[in-house]
Amino acid sequence: MTKTQWQAISAAKQKALLASIPPEWLIHADMLPPDSQLDVSAWPETSGWFTKAELEITSSPAAVILEKTASGSWTAESVARAFCKRAAAAHQLRLCFLKLSRLLRHLIPILQPLESPWGRCTAFLYLSRITSTSLAKDSTLGFTAWVGQPATHNSILIDLLKAVGAVLYVKTNVPTAMMIAETVNNVFGRTTNPFNRLTSSGGSSGGESALIAFRGSPLGVGTDIGGSLRIPAALTGIFTLKPSFGRFPNFKTKSGLAGQESVTSVNGPMARDLHSISLWAEAVVSSQPWITDPKCLPIPWRQIELKRSLKIGILWNDGMVRPTPPVRRALKETAEKLRLAGHEVVDWEPLGHAQAADILDRFFLSDGGKSVEKLLAMSDEPIRPEMERYGRAVDYGVYNLWQLHQERNTLQKDYLDRWNALGLDAILAPTAPFAAIEHSKFRHVAYTGVFNILDYSCISFPCNVAVDQAVDVPAVGETPLSKEDALVQSEYNPGVIHGMSVSLQLVGRRLEEEKVVKMCDAILQAL
Repeated sequence: MTKTQWQAISAAKQKALLASIPPEWLIHADMLPPDSQLDVSAWPETSGWFTKAELEITSSPAAVILEKTASGSWTAESVARAFCKRAAAAHQLRLCFLKLSRLLRHLIPILQPLESPWGRCTAFLYLSRITSTSLAKDSTLGFTAWVGQPATHNSILIDLLKAVGAVLYVKTNVPTAMMIAETVNNVFGRTTNPFNRLTSSGGSSGGESALIAFRGSPLGVGTDIGGSLRIPAALTGIFTLKPSFGRFPNFKTKSGLAGQESVTSVNGPMARDLHSISLWAEAVVSSQPWITDPKCLPIPWRQIELKRSLKIGILWNDGMVRPTPPVRRALKETAEKLRLAGHEVVDWEPLGHAQAADILDRFFLSDGGKSVEKLLAMSDEPIRPEMERYGRAVDYGVYNLWQLHQERNTLQKDYLDRWNALGLDAILAPTAPFAAIEHSKFRHVAYTGVFNILDYSCISFPCNVAVDQAVDVPAVGETPLSKEDALVQSEYNPGVIHGMSVSLQLVGRRLEEEKVVKMCDAILQAL
């Protein structure tokens, strides 16, 4: 291939995406919001392009959709049309760069009543991310070399979800190799945030988070190896659950770093409400995925009763980069409300966090960047600037990797001992240093990545705080914790992100997915 062929592949793929939208769902140019309109989240309600029924359907959480379809109040076709139409709008508003399925012609025959752990399900619309391998569909992971390479099998999760009544109707954008904290690649371009198109929707599940925030789906799935669920959820103000490895099936999915298992990737749900997260998790685990996924743990979904008063450690900063002012304020206000609700709140020091972040980075680069380099070379695709360090990476070697595994294991034990000594139920921390961030400026994944090294259960959730440019002014006179901290604080611009939602991260022990969901609900009640 010549050096220009990757561009031709990209252009053809993007043209095919637009062609997958039925003509009746193409928005006339004079109806599209101008580029100067940054917040397009309310466009469906204000444009007149949607019917009242379509707006009601697409504004409903998963549980309501199940109830209405099961009772016959909504038909399967009306639900499918509403969400496919809203997803088509999201693509045309330059949000999530998606691929619609063959739409209603193929969807309607399978939108028949199905018995499932969710109950009588007629139209449960589930959103397949590009990493979830689907038979006869290509999953590019942002590589032009993988365009037009349809999968020969479904992932275990796809088969499981179909079996319980889920309908897969769209794929959403991810960054190259799923290894960038923003969603941008050379195939589909950049995903934007529906609440402010100047800002990032995060990565790697940023196409998913943008579409869900736009209400183009009630529920979706992403993956997380360093924050790829939690960062996009935080930047778009939605919920997500990052499980410990083994709770949800991950077998036969596609990866840009295939074979890298020093830190493991996990699947998890994303939604606009906590109940939808719990609904998905219970349905998946109740389907006994360990029967078909050899790495899934045979742990049924458990009913948890919380004690009245939780003991929560507050991670004010990670010792490397301080949160920006709105995140600091959100953490402080949430901690105070938890105290008033009767919970015990203590400080949690970031011991081991810098070490864990360094270990994570070395794991990602341990093959010397060869996996990424090989895939790019197949179409002479240039490496993106966000991944420049992969081009400079040096093969770590087996012996050094084994030593690093030992360092990781020691850190995991030390962290667990400290947790036990303090008797914590959870840690409350920033999900990211930012509430929102302009494109190409996301830095520092350590707030999430540390808990991938530890393999802890985590939820990112909006905490009812919004950026206020009059209140959240830049800090003055602080000594930076690091060069990266100085850069993060200097780039903080409250005027650009005024009004954006702030999210926090709740961290439980390993394999405590049920408890972390329950604890998040308790925190929301306190708020």
